Amino acid sequence: MKKPVIILTGPTAVGKTDLSIELALSVRGEIISADSMQVYRHMDIGSAKIRPEEMRGVRHHLIDCYEPWEEFHVVEFQRAAKSAMEEIWTRGNIPVIAGGTGFYIQALIKDIDFTETGGNPSYRKELERLAEEKGAEFLHDELVRVDPVAATEIHAHNVKRTIRALEYFHYTGEPISVHNEREKKRESPYHFVYFVLNRERSELYQRIDQRVDQMMASGLLEEVQRLKEMGCTRSMVSMQGLGYKELLEHLDGEISLPEAVEKIKRDTRHFAKRQITWFKREQDVIWLNRQEYENEEALLKAILQICRNRGILIDETNGCRD
Repeated sequence: MKKPVIILTGPTAVGKTDLSIELALSVRGEIISADSMQVYRHMDIGSAKIRPEEMRGVRHHLIDCYEPWEEFHVVEFQRAAKSAMEEIWTRGNIPVIAGGTGFYIQALIKDIDFTETGGNPSYRKELERLAEEKGAEFLHDELVRVDPVAATEIHAHNVKRTIRALEYFHYTGEPISVHNEREKKRESPYHFVYFVLNRERSELYQRIDQRVDQMMASGLLEEVQRLKEMGCTRSMVSMQGLGYKELLEHLDGEISLPEAVEKIKRDTRHFAKRQITWFKREQDVIWLNRQEYENEEALLKAILQICRNRGILIDETNGCRD
């Protein structure tokens, strides 16, 4: 019998955090963060990381687990999340996957096989050398040539994913996008309900701009300065996060602070648009348009009813088991 999982995702700034807490409290759940930035320590403001006092006693997993200079990727997320899920089920609770990194969620729910392709490690070293000498964009352009589909899904500055895709093509002759599409069609080993929270585009963009202003007022620039002093650079995957790379550009003297702030807002709006596009391609997704519900209570009630209808056991006791 497949074990239950609830997924609550959506674009950045849509309002997932508070709703995920209410949901977890209602279903005796524990939250597994599916956010590629909140996993890092010292990156609190820019990642909109939930504070301990906001958790209301709900256990959270995959938050503050890695240093910014450590490597964290989808394979590690999949391993750590599966381990957390087993712990949660052992306690008789339900895993609630909450976050906006769609690729991570897909890899977990579909149990995608990321077995590394064999081959000579010298090829990887050569790709790393090219990225170092000619830049990440040069390497990404090569991926555009051999696998344009994968190139649209991998950020030009994500050197590790670009290298993996090029390696896969080099050793198999098959685009990694074809492999990933095949893996996506696998039947999930879990009994899941997959919710995507959304808002009207204009409202979402307004919330994004307001969030960026609040982050700056809360000390985002000082947070990035501390990370820079700790040795963090733009070459690190962690520092590619929205807010961090733009403010590092400012601290390196390349752009003014107002330009950096506007760039964060613009890039975050573009990111939210890409997230929505990703979720629209996913199967078995239930869209929750916030404007269709009178308030958060009505939205939560609808979610719980759908969970019941889908056979997810609900135990509304307003608290998680220890």
